[in-house]
Amino acid sequence: MARVLAIAAVAVAGAWLGLALGASVRTSMGPADVQMSFQPTWRGESVIDVRPLGTLRFASHRGPVRLTLGIEAVHPDVAQEILNNPEWANRLPETIERDLLEGLRQLAIRAVLFAVGGGFLAGLIVFRRLSRAAWTGAGALVAVAALGGVSVLTFNPRSVSEPRYTGLLTGVPSLIGSAQSIVTRFDEYRGQLAKLVTNVSQLYEAGSTLPIYTPDPGTIRVLHVSDLHINPVGWNVIRSLKEQFKVDLIIDTGDISDHGTRAENPFVEEIGKLGVPYVYVRGNHDSAITQRAVAKQKNAIVLDGTAKTVKGLRIYGIGDPRFTPDKSLEPAADDADLVNLGRTHAARLAPPERPNPAADPSPEKIPVDLVAVHDPTVGRGLSGSTALVLAGHVHKRSTQLLPTGTRLMVQGSTGGAGLRGLEHEEPTPLEASVLYFSKDTHRLQAWDDITVGGLGEQWIQCQRRIEAEPGRTILPEPKNVPSPTGTISGTPSPIALASRANVPYASEVSDGRRNGTGRKLRAPIV
Repeated sequence: MARVLAIAAVAVAGAWLGLALGASVRTSMGPADVQMSFQPTWRGESVIDVRPLGTLRFASHRGPVRLTLGIEAVHPDVAQEILNNPEWANRLPETIERDLLEGLRQLAIRAVLFAVGGGFLAGLIVFRRLSRAAWTGAGALVAVAALGGVSVLTFNPRSVSEPRYTGLLTGVPSLIGSAQSIVTRFDEYRGQLAKLVTNVSQLYEAGSTLPIYTPDPGTIRVLHVSDLHINPVGWNVIRSLKEQFKVDLIIDTGDISDHGTRAENPFVEEIGKLGVPYVYVRGNHDSAITQRAVAKQKNAIVLDGTAKTVKGLRIYGIGDPRFTPDKSLEPAADDADLVNLGRTHAARLAPPERPNPAADPSPEKIPVDLVAVHDPTVGRGLSGSTALVLAGHVHKRSTQLLPTGTRLMVQGSTGGAGLRGLEHEEPTPLEASVLYFSKDTHRLQAWDDITVGGLGEQWIQCQRRIEAEPGRTILPEPKNVPSPTGTISGTPSPIALASRANVPYASEVSDGRRNGTGRKLRAPIV
């Protein structure tokens, strides 16, 4: 058994090394020369390397191998012929498909040869016997066959519709330096960041014209932002995304301010310059003073236990009842209170397609397409009352499909956690999402998650997500469901919530704690 295990281990190691060193071919693909390679990795994916712009990644399979396609060169004469000759252009998809399959065939043959050769040589070096080397070569063949089989069986053609772009644009001046340098060149950084977002948005928008989900002219485009924390850079990102993705409205799920003081009110004046409706719900760092300042701005729509139809979407908003930038407040709230608050509002709401039962003595429910809240814990209490709940608060993006069919989408910090983003080794990234809704059904069809490097960094990532079942039925939440910490026995008042607020002061919460890598909060909010 020890010999068998030793031979297997050497075979796998030799095959791994053989793939890493020799599984690569260069082939023509349309007007371009492409380098194709297999690399052993712990997570299967396909990567298109478009230097110097960056890379597109697809979760195409689960086998422990990465397929990389790097564009080495483009022949201008062939490209010009394609542009000038419609007949050539019509044949281009078939040509590229044929070239790709031929390249993959050659790459697979080369990968098998190098894997078997690597296994044989590894066995010869380790055991110094031809018979054992032959066994390790055979073992390498079995290993690479198993790897290929897993990759084929787990192949996901849907992944081409959900690419992830990551890159560094060389046209952007280098701005990484000391903290003092960043501060002194802050205005220049803001301008260059806006150009970066604009350029990458154009690149990603061009990629979305592939024969996958493409927003039609009737699509309602919504930009979801949250937790700006008076960081002016967030407005640059919002303006760039608004223009490049042609958004119809913006939804802000709170914490636009940091302390809720009158001195911070001028920060919200940018809302009136955006030129599109700006739907806002109060966060726990936003005071009533902040909410009134937002309400005075042109285009602003403040929702606090109210509903409004904006660009065809019926939106209900719930302002956070707590105001907790004061460090003296004891962070000891019960999640049950927050969930109960959501359920209290949920009793008033229903998806538009769900009729109000004739035997129901309660008042007629408000039909809503989505609900905006600040704390996702409140959002969970809205399960079954709407198809979509938008939230923020935790400075970390996530999405979850609840059992009732309600999708809870939590946005990261569009302000990069405010100026605290520089307090850690790596600046907190700025996050926002563009949501695409059907104009006919008002249901979410797809969304783009945009992540921009924090202050002083120059990278951007766009991830396309497709809603698997946009027309799914939203089921009512079962009655008498216990809260996360016990049975709910009443609706807490805003004063009670504020006095037991489960929201530590933002400057006291490290990115590690928000992202789950540091100490846990007393009661997890997500």
